[in-house]
Amino acid sequence: MIVLGIDPGTTRAGYGVLKKESGKLIFLEGGLISSPQTNNQGDRLLALERGLQKIIESAKPDVAGIERLYLTKNKKTAVRVAEARGVIIKTLSAKRVPIEEFPPSSVKLAVTGSGTADKKAVAKMVSLILHVDTSKMIDDATDALAIAIATSSAHY
Repeated sequence: MIVLGIDPGTTRAGYGVLKKESGKLIFLEGGLISSPQTNNQGDRLLALERGLQKIIESAKPDVAGIERLYLTKNKKTAVRVAEARGVIIKTLSAKRVPIEEFPPSSVKLAVTGSGTADKKAVAKMVSLILHVDTSKMIDDATDALAIAIATSSAHY
């Protein structure tokens, strides 16, 4: 089973691709889907859609996990992340990839055993679980890998 994890963001989205085989998780790839440096949200969302389409075509995931939107004090940021989530859900749905959604605390719990773990703890556990060096990865990518791990746990 190929699992795609996506961490939606306003200027970039993290992604991680894992293979689950005989109960083992194998790291395939992870990184960022970047958007152009522009104030035009439409251009950013189009870049997100195109980047995600390429990853889907390349990885051919059986399931995708995405982080649920959590309430934030900055309403402008929340709206932009919600727009990105909409594009991600639409793109996955158009490619017929089943979607699992998780609140951040559930992802942290699945990876670290604590729903209140910080980003460093998540990155460390992602590194240990996948046997990959995450020290040079941007946290959006390690978060996406954590989402992929949580998704794989939901699909025995």
